[in-house]
Amino acid sequence: MAKYLISFPAAALVVTEAEMPAVVRDSHAVIEAAKAAGVYVFGGGIDASVPPVRVAADGAVIDGGHPGGPQLDGGFAVLELPSREAAIAWAARLARACRCDQEVRAFGFDPMS
Repeated sequence: MAKYLISFPAAALVVTEAEMPAVVRDSHAVIEAAKAAGVYVFGGGIDASVPPVRVAADGAVIDGGHPGGPQLDGGFAVLELPSREAAIAWAARLARACRCDQEVRAFGFDPMS
């Protein structure tokens, strides 16, 4: 089985304040279903109140993320699934619950990790 990252950037979540409780309820229900199915690894969201830093090979700390790289924010879940098709199916459930598109990415296997 492979691990898949299912995620969305914060800007994709365009819901009203009134809709947010339903989004939270529905997305938590999908996560609970993933836990019950035994495929949930971990998930959460990037804390936007804590700014990112880069740490160089020499230990220097630089404010901000990689220049020109994509901004990493929003929510994510990591699921362990038998196929890309299964990951897409779970992403569809999360997309419905969150009311926004989800990205699906496979983790590469590293036997040393």
